[in-house]
Amino acid sequence: MLPLLTNLPRETLVQQINDGLILLVLGMGTVFIFLVLLIYATKIMSKICANISPAETTAAKPAQKPAATTAKVVAKSNDAAIAAAIAAAYDKER
Repeated sequence: MLPLLTNLPRETLVQQINDGLILLVLGMGTVFIFLVLLIYATKIMSKICANISPAETTAAKPAQKPAATTAKVVAKSNDAAIAAAIAAAYDKER
């Protein structure tokens, strides 16, 4: 059987709580440091990639603008069809 906490001496309980708090701080500190390093590594990689191929990114931007407007027109024309499909499915479930 598991020993009850009331059967342990006070010093043992205090020591266990202190050990738990130390492990908590060390674990959370490790995770925090790792995440900070990950953020900076991602930023550095983004800058490196932008420096390697700046011509490709600037050439692709004008080509994307007409595609985006075409996508908006297609999305607007599909809205009526989507609304009709939702209404039909709703009526079928009733």
